[in-house]
Amino acid sequence: MIYFNEFLLLAIIHFLAVVAPGPDFAVVVQQSISYGRKIGAITALGIGAGISVHVIYTILGFGLLIQTNAIVFNTVKIISALYLIYLGINSIKGNLKKEKSNVNDSEITINNNDLTSKKSAFLKGFITNATNPKATIFFLGIFTTVVNQNTPMQVQFLYGIWMCMVNAGWFILVAYLFTTKNIRNVFLKKKGLFEIFMGIVLIGLALRLLLTFN
Repeated sequence: MIYFNEFLLLAIIHFLAVVAPGPDFAVVVQQSISYGRKIGAITALGIGAGISVHVIYTILGFGLLIQTNAIVFNTVKIISALYLIYLGINSIKGNLKKEKSNVNDSEITINNNDLTSKKSAFLKGFITNATNPKATIFFLGIFTTVVNQNTPMQVQFLYGIWMCMVNAGWFILVAYLFTTKNIRNVFLKKKGLFEIFMGIVLIGLALRLLLTFN
């Protein structure tokens, strides 16, 4: 195929970026350990859908505007950081006062038939990715350096669909791995401490983001 080499290079670079730990990874792990495999997978689907936001505005040319306009770009950073801080505080809140106890898996798992829980998980994944300014830089960089400007928009959108699928697929795998019985049981024994740790990680990522203003 005429665009195969371009697609292959794009796919490799994107996959290496996806597997690097970041806010998406932290959120999926936290959701999976705390609420179970299905909620973790739904969060992963939200992350995959969030990628579409970056793909669309990059292909349509708005990515360059976002990156080159300091006010817009820093606003996106602030929104992203505030959301990560919000997630971090929620993860920590309520666990600081909990007494140490062994919690049964069924006692902490959300009812996966609850539509609100599914929507919440999906939105959490979607917003975490869609507001990530590092994704803005990545997609703008990869589409301007790897994808030829003469590549038809339809083909570029197919690239974007592939990226959404890879992101969702990778984090579904992460959700699966962290909800295997042995691994999850280790975390569940210290669920309160794990929630606090993940909250600190998310807040740390937010502070790191705020310290990188243009």
